[in-house]
Amino acid sequence: MAASCPLSWRLFLPESWDGPEALDRRERYRIPATEHHRPKWQLALDTLDELAGHDLRPAALVADTGYGANADFRHSLEGRGLAYILQAKAEMTAPHPEDVDPVTPAYGGLGPRPKPRYRTRPFALRELVLAAGRTSGVAVTWRKGSKAAMSSRFVLLRVRLAGRRPKPAADGTISLTC
Repeated sequence: MAASCPLSWRLFLPESWDGPEALDRRERYRIPATEHHRPKWQLALDTLDELAGHDLRPAALVADTGYGANADFRHSLEGRGLAYILQAKAEMTAPHPEDVDPVTPAYGGLGPRPKPRYRTRPFALRELVLAAGRTSGVAVTWRKGSKAAMSSRFVLLRVRLAGRRPKPAADGTISLTC
């Protein structure tokens, strides 16, 4: 037997409810003056933080592309040390596959030391999935739908997060994993 229940609630207000033209509407629905628009991804992070305060952490967070396409959300999950699986659109880019390492150019002696950088162009996720090959897809069925079982093929790829800068370790090596 399986069941679900909400663990926390957050009020989502559209941006249009923050303007002066919405004062009557806010009064009518008794929206406190302290409540304002916050993006849904920020509300989700606030919920995760509240639950962590009660020693509740998800084994893995699963979210759709509305969250998966948001770099701030992904980076915040990384910063909290949470495991996650996020849906992504094929046209999104991942800077590089997991096995590509950044290179630090030699220091010429003048100016600031060069920062690590990648020598290859970023890839569209679609390119990475196609390069993984047809056999890398795994059929997953997650529940019965109204007409038939709901299933699809999925490819698990580890990639480096967009905008994440590698940091040198104590021994001077560069490592960046997601």
